[in-house]
Amino acid sequence: MTTDSADAPHSARVPLPSAAPRPAAVAVRPPRGPGRETLPPPRPGRGARRRTVAPLVAADALATMGTALLALGTATAPTALAAMVPVLLLLHHGAGLYRPGPAPLALNDLRALLGRAAVCWCAVAAVRAAADPRQALPPGLLVCAVAAHTLLAFGGRATVYRAHRAAARRRPRATLIVGTDPAARQLAAVLHAHPEYGMRPVGLVTPPSLVSGGPDTPPARGRLPRLTSAQEITRAVIQNTVRDAVFTLPPYGDPHTAALLRRFIDQGSAIWLAGAAAAREGRTPHADTDHLWGFACRRLETAPPRNGGRGKRALDLALTVPALVVAAPVLLGCALAVRLGDGPGVLFRQERIGRGGHSFTLLKFRTLRAGDADGADGAAAQGNVTDDGRTSGVRRTSGVGGTSGVARLLRRTALDELPQLWNVLRGDMSLVGPRPERPFVVQQRTRTCPEYATRHRMPVGITGLAQVHGLRGDSSVEDRVRLDNLYIDSWSLWQDIRILLRTVPRLVRPEGR
Repeated sequence: MTTDSADAPHSARVPLPSAAPRPAAVAVRPPRGPGRETLPPPRPGRGARRRTVAPLVAADALATMGTALLALGTATAPTALAAMVPVLLLLHHGAGLYRPGPAPLALNDLRALLGRAAVCWCAVAAVRAAADPRQALPPGLLVCAVAAHTLLAFGGRATVYRAHRAAARRRPRATLIVGTDPAARQLAAVLHAHPEYGMRPVGLVTPPSLVSGGPDTPPARGRLPRLTSAQEITRAVIQNTVRDAVFTLPPYGDPHTAALLRRFIDQGSAIWLAGAAAAREGRTPHADTDHLWGFACRRLETAPPRNGGRGKRALDLALTVPALVVAAPVLLGCALAVRLGDGPGVLFRQERIGRGGHSFTLLKFRTLRAGDADGADGAAAQGNVTDDGRTSGVRRTSGVGGTSGVARLLRRTALDELPQLWNVLRGDMSLVGPRPERPFVVQQRTRTCPEYATRHRMPVGITGLAQVHGLRGDSSVEDRVRLDNLYIDSWSLWQDIRILLRTVPRLVRPEGR
């Protein structure tokens, strides 16, 4: 018998179950082709927003250039514009002028445009007067420059917003509404009746914690389907290219809703708060634009998913390649000790779930008895095999598999994890990230912990934020999931370096695994 499990296909993907069972019938067309519901959802991104923001930036820049040429002349205008344009764009960005609402109006931007134009031109006048008093701008010219700048920017923005509303009517974006009845269906009816908001509801999403216990029935003809499982949401996003998600309830109200929010953010959807959810944000909505036909509405500014990308991979390679070279004698010594102490089969291979739900083969030095590699689900499901009686250093009277204390030493010093550096080099893992688990463990914990599946946004790692906080083995799954998601949401290269530095003392002073 051997402890090595079959090498799973590297491209296999384990579908992650949702926190609630699927309804008996849902009015969403099945995807074409096998397994489409398990494909990663498309990232529609912020294309619709960019198509509005880019013209707004261009309109502001053109207004600034035109006013500078009129007020300063062609001789000195280029020098002033080099500083005015970037400063003014930054001021507009800070004022939220590049975050338009669902139906923006240029009149609502007029006060902000006037104030920032005045600040900008007063600064230009002060610099010119300090550099050469003879080039100081007369007060009348300064007032005219501020007025002209404001009117040009106002006219440009009015043109952009008019085109935006016309495009929204012609091609409204597919939208999912998150909430419960009756607010969710009332909002859906409003969006259908008013296409100028640019949103076309294609489904209602109800968090599993708010689903009633009654039997599920198919939606009536013409009514929107209700989606309650992760598979249904992913399928709807793929089929309809969903670009917006509107929450009619607080997005952080419970773990299920927070998991939905993370899912939509990772899919690149724009997040809107409407009704009670928008009213609880503490800022009074604008009476003209921050509403959807009476439903208070505002956009929830969310940072794009930060999964490391090339920077994280570069750090992994920069540290892993020299680490493998330096650790080569240690690897050979451990392999020889396992071979002499426990017999053939130095490496232990096991299927684990990595980023995006894809499976890969994790490598370790063998520290389990032959035949116990993947069998005992009880202790394995808890993630702790340190003291469950299966390490090769614990003998049985029958003599099966018991040989030496090598396994216990390897596990206490974490030397059994060294072969995972090869997983990092291959790209299966990262040095820092959520710890990978076996497929059946992932399925169990996804059903019991709503935010567990969101850990798979980031490549799995050898160590992580949960591990440096001492959460391993039989520690709380909820605590580990919370720290793993916090690590992903706040990822940075410096955070990876800090976690690696905090891991070193734990290797020097092992606390049990």
